[in-house]
Amino acid sequence: MSEQRFDVWAAGDAYERYMGRWSRRVADAFVRWLDCPPEGRWLDVGCGSGALTSTVAAQCRPRALLGVERSAGFAATARAAAPPPARVAVADAQALPVRDAVFDAVVSGLVLNFLPDPGVALAEAVRVVRPGGVVAAYVWDYAEGMGFLCDFWAAATAVDASAAAHDEGHRFPLCRPSALRPLWAGAGLTEVTVVPVEIPTVFTDFDDLWTPFLSGQGPAPGYVAALSPDTRERLRRTLRERLPARADGTIVRMARAWAVQGRKPGVSAA
Repeated sequence: MSEQRFDVWAAGDAYERYMGRWSRRVADAFVRWLDCPPEGRWLDVGCGSGALTSTVAAQCRPRALLGVERSAGFAATARAAAPPPARVAVADAQALPVRDAVFDAVVSGLVLNFLPDPGVALAEAVRVVRPGGVVAAYVWDYAEGMGFLCDFWAAATAVDASAAAHDEGHRFPLCRPSALRPLWAGAGLTEVTVVPVEIPTVFTDFDDLWTPFLSGQGPAPGYVAALSPDTRERLRRTLRERLPARADGTIVRMARAWAVQGRKPGVSAA
């Protein structure tokens, strides 16, 4: 069974219910860390349902902001949510439909590891950023830092041994500093920095955690959607037994992303 079978990216609204509340908090911390000057020209590569695009629009006072997303369904969600001056277009991260050296900052949130060839996408980002501009991204630390997802895959593997092959922690070795730093440096970027971005994920109760896994969007929900009803119920019970809840029923886990940035050598003529 192919690892890619469960990577479903079609409905942006459904993905928002699964990961949007957490990706928006990470986007906020990431943009604050970049500390880019206002009035810049920004490109958000693989903008998904629009978390990072909307955050850049709100925080950075960009002169221009373009989000590109391969999934038409996700692009529609991002387009509906993005405030001016943001625009969203359907396009491939590995073949960006823009001229060379146009943007002051090229960013990407939670998508790099899902691309067929991240190096090609990064080369495209370097191509379209101006000399002296910033190329930056962040990815979830699936192996060690995504608490509720680690819990999910541990429970899934206990119920179905074949689930281990679909665990993002095993599938995505790119999602760690030891892989991100040389990727950025190898693309010719300088001043490369990698930092952790951590947020608490607070669920009001078990249903608040479990129900988003039924959205069908992304690897884990795609895996759940493919299960038989009996196996899905056994997974739900197993996960519930493994998760510690506070006295008020809330479940608190931590989520960590790795953020990386580098600068294109040279000085812009602008």
